[in-house]
Amino acid sequence: MEIYRAHVLVCGGTGCSSSGSATLIERFNEKIAENGLEKEVKVIRTGCFGLCEAGPVVIVYPDGTFYSRVKPENVDEIVTEHLLKGRKVEHLVYTDHATHEQDANKALEDITFYKHQKRIALRNCGVIDPENIDEYLAMDGYKALEKALTKMTREEVIDEILKSGLRGRGGGGFPTGLKWKFTYNSVSDQKYVACNADEGDPGAFMDRSILEGDPHAIIEAMAIAGYAIGASEGYIYVRAEYPIAVKRLTVAIEQAREYGLLGDNIFGTDFSFNLFIRLGAGAFVCGEETALMHSIEGKRGEPTTRPPFPAVKGLFAKPTMLNNVETYANVAQIILHGADWYNSMGTEKSKGTKVFALGGKINNTGLVEVPMGTTLRTIIYDIGGGCPNGKKFKAVQTGGPSGGCLPESLLDTPVDYDNLIAAGSMMGSGGMIVMDEDNCMVDIARFYLDFIVDESCGKCTPCRVGTKRMLEILNRIVNGKGKEGDIEKLEELAKTIKSTALCGLGQTAPNPVLSTLHFFRDEYEAHIKEKRCPAHHCKALLQYVITDKCRGCTACARVCPAQAISGEVKKQHVIDPDKCLKCGACMEKCRFGAITKM
Repeated sequence: MEIYRAHVLVCGGTGCSSSGSATLIERFNEKIAENGLEKEVKVIRTGCFGLCEAGPVVIVYPDGTFYSRVKPENVDEIVTEHLLKGRKVEHLVYTDHATHEQDANKALEDITFYKHQKRIALRNCGVIDPENIDEYLAMDGYKALEKALTKMTREEVIDEILKSGLRGRGGGGFPTGLKWKFTYNSVSDQKYVACNADEGDPGAFMDRSILEGDPHAIIEAMAIAGYAIGASEGYIYVRAEYPIAVKRLTVAIEQAREYGLLGDNIFGTDFSFNLFIRLGAGAFVCGEETALMHSIEGKRGEPTTRPPFPAVKGLFAKPTMLNNVETYANVAQIILHGADWYNSMGTEKSKGTKVFALGGKINNTGLVEVPMGTTLRTIIYDIGGGCPNGKKFKAVQTGGPSGGCLPESLLDTPVDYDNLIAAGSMMGSGGMIVMDEDNCMVDIARFYLDFIVDESCGKCTPCRVGTKRMLEILNRIVNGKGKEGDIEKLEELAKTIKSTALCGLGQTAPNPVLSTLHFFRDEYEAHIKEKRCPAHHCKALLQYVITDKCRGCTACARVCPAQAISGEVKKQHVIDPDKCLKCGACMEKCRFGAITKM
């Protein structure tokens, strides 16, 4: 066994990889070799650290120095100064958003972004090499599987998951143990375990990051689930747009087979289990469980009516137990540490933690995991650092296209399944998009409905036709052609779709419209009655005006592509609204703040 005096952990998640972390790894290895440190320092590609906004991220252990936004040209300095001479490179150390200080000696868990978090599903992300099974084993990997197979009956495993209070993290929040129990009770010659890694919500990347950073956690959990319900095969349905996740899953499955942790007679027992990957083409509807199973079977990804539920008749018409990635990521820890340990976290009806992909108008874009019951304010301000550029917070959208937009007045809402539904939104799979004063809530609703219309499978009329009619009305409103009665039509269509659509995705499709109508109705009315966008966002309702601050420098006129600005030198200029393209070039060029949007 090789022992190194230092380890350089480089984020290899999709975000940092797209920013060139692979080049950093190559450069680190080159410079370490040049300085004769290859036997003392090891470079490790990890999964996502969570703080995507600071990427590419590099952490040097054992001291734990957190370097952010590292570029290839910075590598030489880190190697020669930090790794060779023991002097930390202060100007590359991460600046804490709350204290505005760089502290090279601050532990990771003391950084404001991390100290409010509790990492269970993300426990190994950014910590281990996801393509090295030995590192997972060193973090108690596969001990839970061994415990389940050698010390627990199938009923005891299911009972432990039931007592833990774990609920499905895919959006519905159905008790996980109950789903396992239903499938266990189904009598069949063959059963299946399936994993939903499709993750189609805009702005969501929780499942992708877990698969990229800790794929063995999902493999182990699925094997435990297979043992519990009596299944010998499992399928992971992952979208093809996740190439890094697919690669690491493939490597991890091969390693697990080589180590005898998949295949026949695992841990010397009579339990055999095999796992297979199936790639999806990125259809949002395939996040719905019956559509997902049809896609695995090679059929068109369309939902079917229930009952029968998958626990009775699922994949290949056999009993099937389906959970999403984050749900599985909790399973091994529950078996290892016990149900009481897990349900000591969270709220009465929502146990454990929840992972959120924090994005939009937020300073600290990234992946966070917090105990259930943590308030929206804590997530957005304490962890997320609030809105950038001093902008005022306006709303947060939770639950993806199936969720809703919650205003500032609800920032102290505890985040759990029941409270979010009561507030007019939902947990969903974990997307959390922050909006500031510049966002038009009518256009936000239009954006999500446009996504739904594009992704609808078209099988049922309410979703196929109803959402399209709603989108037509919203397009008309943001284009300045809204009319009296449009709001009432939107509400009528939304309620009809919710009560008649075939699947859960169709039934929740109107939620962004209903929530914005509830909390931001005045914006809809301003668009329709006053032909005005309060956020100055909708181009058709926008007008640029030059105020008396104008010095007559002619800079705006010179950059206007439509020659819509006229006036004499050193005198106030004017914009011809009929010629104006509303491109904003004049406003960007003006040095005196003399151009405003109305």
